Parts: sequence; structure tokens; C-alpha cells
Amino acid sequence: MSDTAVRADARYPDDVAALKSREDPGAPPDRAADAVLQSAEPTPAHPLERAASAWLGCIAAETPELEARWAELDRVGRAVLANLTGGVWPLSLAAAYADWAMHLAFAPGKQGNALDDWQRAIAGKKPAGAESFEVGKNVAITPGKVVLRNRLIELVQYAPATPNVHAEPVLIVPAWIMKYYILDLSPHNSLVKYLVEHGHSVFMISWKNPGAEDRDLGMEDYRRLGVMAALDAIAAIRPGARVHLAGYCLGGTLAAIAAAALARDRDPRVASLTLLAAQTDFEDPGEISLFIDESQVDFLENLMRLRGYLDTKQMAGAFQLLRSNDLIWSYRLYNYLLGRRQPMNDLMAWNADGTRMPYRMHSEYLRQLFLDNDLAEGRYRVDGRPVALTDIRVPIFAVGTVADHVAPWRSVYKIHLLSDTDVTFALTSGGHNAGIVSEPGHRGRSYQLLARRQDERHLDPEAWLQTAPRFDGSWWPAWQRWLAEHPGGEIDPTVLGVPAYAPLADAPGSYVHVP
Repeated sequence: MSDTAVRADARYPDDVAALKSREDPGAPPDRAADAVLQSAEPTPAHPLERAASAWLGCIAAETPELEARWAELDRVGRAVLANLTGGVWPLSLAAAYADWAMHLAFAPGKQGNALDDWQRAIAGKKPAGAESFEVGKNVAITPGKVVLRNRLIELVQYAPATPNVHAEPVLIVPAWIMKYYILDLSPHNSLVKYLVEHGHSVFMISWKNPGAEDRDLGMEDYRRLGVMAALDAIAAIRPGARVHLAGYCLGGTLAAIAAAALARDRDPRVASLTLLAAQTDFEDPGEISLFIDESQVDFLENLMRLRGYLDTKQMAGAFQLLRSNDLIWSYRLYNYLLGRRQPMNDLMAWNADGTRMPYRMHSEYLRQLFLDNDLAEGRYRVDGRPVALTDIRVPIFAVGTVADHVAPWRSVYKIHLLSDTDVTFALTSGGHNAGIVSEPGHRGRSYQLLARRQDERHLDPEAWLQTAPRFDGSWWPAWQRWLAEHPGGEIDPTVLGVPAYAPLADAPGSYVHVP
């Protein structure tokens, strides 16, 4: 028996005896234990002493529940440590950093990058080089107009670039974890520009960066003021036209929720659903689950309750840990140890342009989707009634990325099991962001693509990998052809907006500029 247990036995014999008698039903009766178990009155011990007695008694009893809790805590601790150190033993890492610090002390020329980064972090400035990419100047410059503004979104309608356009417009719902223009970066890698140049009418939601005053905005507000408000505006601008609804990351999850609710209510406005690196089943969300459990959610809720939102730094820190080799250690190696600044690009600059998450929405998202998996299991409610993804009968195009740490492709692939319709699945090279921003001509890109009809047998992910043909290049043309194949024909380009939704400003609007 441990020293702790011996001390517990010596000081609290009654409590420990009671615990031991409950462990072994065949043990001889102990009057002191019976007195503890049968007494309806609390013992006169001080509350702190009683708490200590219970804790020490549990240690003495060595219950399986306690052992399981310690094992789980140890597993999570080691996993977090491994992500933090890139798999390097902490002592080895400390020795390497000590060596680096010694060399840095005698190489003043290499100290500038570390000092500059520290000063920028203290001042709340963007990383070095990000100022070269300015929203509305050289990123997010596809022409268009803001045709709707409410408390939560601006809706951008992009100007046509072809003599005729497809009759069914595309509505893109980006994630609100970051700003929308990842899908409208530089002209050479803008997904919006690519679609417009291929004859599609494109609408884009630009989410407001929330503040403390938005603490009570919930998931239902994001659906109602976001997706549904945008669909209402499109219905007024393009009367009678069905809409190709596309969502990226968290925006894809919301698009799936909205599509399921519309299908439940027999609203025919959606022509198809596209999910870009978006999960609808959170049973196996990947490495991010290391940072999302009951205790972590409690901690985040307490943090958000004080501020009214989750700051972008907390979110960015978790994602950096998931890709510590790329986002932490290699950065410090090149920028600090070698003294070389890595060239900034448009995607890196966008990644530094973070947003906040409202208290209520983020709490609901983590609890209802991540922890409870309500959407996949049919418990997620819209307007007080559950929605089911199996009600969606329009075709689905889903994209997963091979190296995705945020939405693992096998998790994205589960849409096959949750839907009762035709599903075309593309698996592209790259990660959560770079795999989606994968324009034609990007070197080294490839993808696999396979369509499954509603009446065909299910393929598990590994069988799909062996079966789906592989193609070199970008997946964008395949998606564009898939959109164009749906009936609807072509029409003359319409003007931007209508009297009820008159243009309010040029794209990219004002919400995208809110820091």
C-alpha cells in the first residue's frame, strides 16, 4: 500500500473502511464502516477534511475508474506534448534550443527577425510581409457589388464575365473562422474568378467579424441571417432560379444543415449541394479532438463568457499545434536559426487575417456538433424540429483533402452514409486550405474522383481509394463541369441587384475589412 494510502487509513479510518467494505462484499462486517454508511447525519469533520478523505480514499481503493482517468489524462498529455515538440523528446529539444540561443547571442544579424516578430505580436500587427497583400487592392478583387447587408453578413454578387450565364446561380458559404476571400485570393488562384469566367453567376457570403456585442448570436442566427437571408435575396434577384449551394469547412456544415431543413420543409430552392472540406459527422474529427472534450469546452465557455467571443489567437494556436512541423518549428528554423525570412504569399497573408467567434455560436457548435454529434444522429433542431441529412435528395459534390488536419477526408467521406442521393466525391492533394485553393496550372496537384449513384452499393474509404481513378491537375474543372451538367440552360446576364436589393457598395464590401 502506498504511503498516501497508509496516511489515509491512519487519519480517516471510518471513511476508508467504508470504501474497502464496498470493494469486497464478502468482507466481514465492520461496525465503523456500517456507521458511516448508515448514518443519515454528516460526520463532524471539516468540509475540506471530508473532501481530502474522499480523494485519498479513492487513491487507496485504486478504483478502475480512477486508473482509466489517469490513463486518459496521460494519453492526452503525451499527444499534446508530441504535437507541441514535433515528436522530439523535450530534453533533446531544450538542448537544441540552448545551442541555438548560444549561436544567436553571437550572431546579432539573426536576432532581427525574432525581435521584429515579438514587436509585431505585442502591437497586434500582422506578420512581416502580410502588408503586401491588401484586400480590395491585390486580393479579393473580382468585380461585384454588395447587394445585402444585415447584422451578420454582406452578400456579394459578382459581375458576369461571359455573354451568357448559367441559369442556376452558385451561392458560396465560407467558414466564419477566417475571412471569406480565401476563395477569392489573387486573380490567378481565385475560385470565384474561375467560376465567373466559366459562365456561372456567383454569390458569396462575407461574414462580419463579431465583437462582444454579438455574444448572443447562435448557430440558428448564422443559418437564418446567413444562408437563408442570402437565398431570399437571390430569389428576388433571380426569380424562380434554383441555387447551387456550396459551403467550405464550417460553412459547408451550415450549408448541409440549411439544405436538410429546406428538404424537410419541401422548399425546392436548392439545386445541388457542394461540401468543400466540410464535415457532417463529427464522431472522428481527427487530431482536433485532442483540444475538444468536456473540460476544454467548459474552459472555453468560461473564457468566452467574460469576453463575449473566442479570440482568433486561441483558435490559431490550436491549429498551429496540429501542424507544428510546418507552422511552428520550420518557421523558427528558417526565420530565427538561419535568419532567413520565408517569402509571404497570399494564402499565408489570408491565414493571418483571423476572426473571432461569438460566445453562444461557438458553444453550440462545439457541444451540439463536436461533442454530441447531433447532426449525424438526427437530433439537431432547426425551428424546433430535428433535421435529417437523408432528406437531402439533390446531388452532392464533396471534396476532401489528403493532408487535412481540420476535416480529415475519411470523416468528410461519411456523407455517403448520411445521405440518400447521388454523391460525387473528390479527394485532392494538399491540406485543408491549399487543397481547396488548387487552381489549374498549380504544379504537383492531383485528385481522385468517383461518382456513386443513389442505388449503388456503398464503398468504404479504403475500397474507394483503390477504385477511384486518379487525375493530374486541379479538381476545379471537374466541379465546374459537374455544375454545368445540371439542367437549367443559359440566360442573358442580369444586372447586379434589383430595387429591393440595390447595390450598397463595391466588392469586397466593408465587413471583410473589420479587424
